[in-house]
Amino acid sequence: MKSKKLSAKLVAITVAAAAMLSGCTKVPEAPTSSTPANSNPTSTPTGTTSDTETSGASDPGSATAAKWEQTLTFAAGTELRMATGYNNANTGLTFTADKAGSGITLADGKTYNAGDLKPTWVAVQNKLGFTIKDQYQGKSASEEFEYWKAQMDQVDIVSGTASKLTENKDLLINLAEHLDEMPFFKAYLNENPIVRLSITGDTSNGGIYFSPYFDGVNDIERMPLMRTDWVQKLLDGDGEFTADKSNNTAAPVYQPYMPTTGTVPVDVVKLDGSGTEKVTKDYGKAGNIVAKMNEKGSMTGVEAVNMLRKYIDEAYNGYYGTARSNLFIGQNAAWDADELVALLRCVVANPQTLNGTDTVEGLFSREDENNQRRVDMFRFAGHLFGVRGLESRQDYLFVGTDGKLHDARQEADTYEALDRMNAMGKEGLLSKNFLNAAEAHTDNYLENDAGFMHYDYNQTQTAYNATKLQDGEQYMAVMVPVARWYDGTSSDGVYMRFTESWRSVKTDGWGISKKGVEGNEDKLKAALTLIDYAFSPEGQILMSYGPDEFIKTNADGSYVTFNFNGKEMPVIADATYAELWKLEKGGSYTNYARFYLGSTLSFAKSQAFEYQCTHEVGRIGAGYISNAIGYGTIKHPELAITSNPWYTSVPTVLPHTDAENNEIKTFDKLASKGEFSSSKGDKNLLVDIIASGYSGQGTSSAAETITTVSNDWGGATYLELKNDAWNRLKKFYEGL
Repeated sequence: MKSKKLSAKLVAITVAAAAMLSGCTKVPEAPTSSTPANSNPTSTPTGTTSDTETSGASDPGSATAAKWEQTLTFAAGTELRMATGYNNANTGLTFTADKAGSGITLADGKTYNAGDLKPTWVAVQNKLGFTIKDQYQGKSASEEFEYWKAQMDQVDIVSGTASKLTENKDLLINLAEHLDEMPFFKAYLNENPIVRLSITGDTSNGGIYFSPYFDGVNDIERMPLMRTDWVQKLLDGDGEFTADKSNNTAAPVYQPYMPTTGTVPVDVVKLDGSGTEKVTKDYGKAGNIVAKMNEKGSMTGVEAVNMLRKYIDEAYNGYYGTARSNLFIGQNAAWDADELVALLRCVVANPQTLNGTDTVEGLFSREDENNQRRVDMFRFAGHLFGVRGLESRQDYLFVGTDGKLHDARQEADTYEALDRMNAMGKEGLLSKNFLNAAEAHTDNYLENDAGFMHYDYNQTQTAYNATKLQDGEQYMAVMVPVARWYDGTSSDGVYMRFTESWRSVKTDGWGISKKGVEGNEDKLKAALTLIDYAFSPEGQILMSYGPDEFIKTNADGSYVTFNFNGKEMPVIADATYAELWKLEKGGSYTNYARFYLGSTLSFAKSQAFEYQCTHEVGRIGAGYISNAIGYGTIKHPELAITSNPWYTSVPTVLPHTDAENNEIKTFDKLASKGEFSSSKGDKNLLVDIIASGYSGQGTSSAAETITTVSNDWGGATYLELKNDAWNRLKKFYEGL
């Protein structure tokens, strides 16, 4: 029998700081290494530049990578009608008047007008020999597909969500029947079998009905971020903490999550990154910090800080010395939910020391009034309290130790975690705006020194180090917390660090319209060629970086490269750096690429471009997390069918039958616009429980909510249907 693990190359952890990023901050002088000395032994340090291309057949930027060879032939100038883009009119294949104005000259020296194809798609036309007619309506993937669904004869390639494309497979070309005509796409699937698993839409024939989109793959996505300079102000130094003024902590509501007696060993990366070591939380000696604070009751901020300092010294037997902040922000960090609550109590009670005012918010979301960002609060709760399914690749599903799919919305552990977050809110440890999203609010937490911590993407948020923060202020990614996770290896659970925020196939893709290309072999071959090219090494660079004119080259025309996750990838041209910063004042690489270059709209997006634009502070924290993942002190879902099913990543879509899809659609409360939405302007019951507790008919308690979700809202049947499809998919995979 074939091994159900991925190839050693895919499974090998080569995660580096670069692979955690999303956007660009300021024009750097040149990519530089952020990986500490003697770091991750399974990955090559990132950021080293090279003036020549190096070998490595699988590296997109490598001189010896397989060169693009066009397999299919079609009539020159064949027209492809493409209703494709990302999520709005500005992120399509052609320029809008909003971005081009009366004409815009880019770093390639060419001028583009409204209605012109963006540089990436001009290059695609020139390279592949077909012409593009832009039919994109500027809608989200779901809405775009719905617009064209009844008129598929008018388009050849169309955007859609993976679920919608698969549900409507009868309208689309089965790519699996054409894999031999797409050697690069086929090779990509062979090398990454979990991708094949995630895009299989029909287990009876192995049908694939869309080309997948990756915003990075097989690396961490979101992570905790803190004002690390504040932690240092409060916790570091000899003697006791003193302050002329502080507030009082609130009456305690949150109760201990971690043990109150005994010891808990934790594996950490050494402070210098040279290896791992074990530290011990000694509750017998120090007690549980939350229990001790709760016994004391309300106290001054100064008293709270000194209690936490003493606890750190005793619980860790002096391991952190006078640099106690390293418990939270160091490469050797070992913090847990209780220690974070103690720190948050110290933060909100000491604004005078931290920002010179009388108030500061502890834990916030990027946009406290935006449901799309508010859901990050329960995602973080899952990490704090060891709950799976709150940051799933599909709905709220996860694979249990029994190999079956489970739904976090129907699990008691989920609501226990939400209750703990609600208790934190009652103590004032969550931002007032999050708790009262309908009231007047601010999202300028970092700019105004008004907030301490949130859970988000590293690059976009550490960009504030360049644009919002002052000298000496630092906002940085920190280690994920230690929690008790029930992975099946111990009946009592395992205290470890685990992240469910792991990149895989995204929820959007592009499909080929069956009616659009029907009877026209040239159109079909041109569409297949586009997908194949996008997964070639050359195509992956174009779809990430844009054309060669935006990339730095040597005198002989080869790329100047740097080492990114063990691969040699191109360096952005100096003019591209400058232009990005000019056009995108916030430094967003993704916006620049989508608005102006036309890249990163679909297919396999490398984050090598983004990494080069990341603020130095962003690289430091991400580098620490990278090392921890590399050393195995942070675990994560695997893009494989693993021997312990708990570690298997849930596929982005499952191959449901038409009957199953129709039945699932009847569960409107569980649907994307129902009670558990993650979209802007919608609501999410899990967020509401954190902010204001239980309320409403059928949701007045955790037990009642679970019963309502399972019985009244169709959760039990939904989960049964999901498991039916999951079992068919596993059986299909066994036969590959």
